[in-house]
Amino acid sequence: MTSRPQIIAGVDEAGRGPLAGPVVVAAVVLDPGHPIAGLDDSKKLSQKRREELYPLIVECSAAWAVVEVGPTEIDCVNILQATMLGMKRAVEQLKPAPTLALVDGNRAPELKCSVRTIIHGDSLEPAISAASILAKVTRDQMMHKLHDSYPEYRFDRHKGYPTAEHLELLARHGPCPVHRRSFAPVRKLLQAALL
Repeated sequence: MTSRPQIIAGVDEAGRGPLAGPVVVAAVVLDPGHPIAGLDDSKKLSQKRREELYPLIVECSAAWAVVEVGPTEIDCVNILQATMLGMKRAVEQLKPAPTLALVDGNRAPELKCSVRTIIHGDSLEPAISAASILAKVTRDQMMHKLHDSYPEYRFDRHKGYPTAEHLELLARHGPCPVHRRSFAPVRKLLQAALL
């Protein structure tokens, strides 16, 4: 009796650290028959290279899914739990369902399949690299759209991360609806406004 071949998914997120916008999680099952050259940790690739790889990953993968968890849900459950929920939802959307999920980092979501965490997995495992690229490109595009709605915060530049520019604009304008209220710099401004 031949054993069923492993279906391995790579899972990664973008946007755990920002003060605004969603955390975006991607899961990818690569197709061994369609290798993709140049996969790497999305943070090590230029924006141009990430955007070139995105359609290749979508086209050549056996399966892929991208999920966003918005600021309201992040504030309800905390960023770690929101990330784990996003990972679970992304993996559950994959068809065929994976037998093993390789997750970047050291925390694993509860999944129906086996899970292995890999620190720096986005540099070491091509499937995780592919997921990191899908998550990063998707989130960057979302932050550009949020910039159109809230141009005074310049989300197109810092993508919601707590840069000096973002913190200064946040202090000047106060939080907008897509800021994460549970994150300290936003929470402190909201508390100060109540005094």
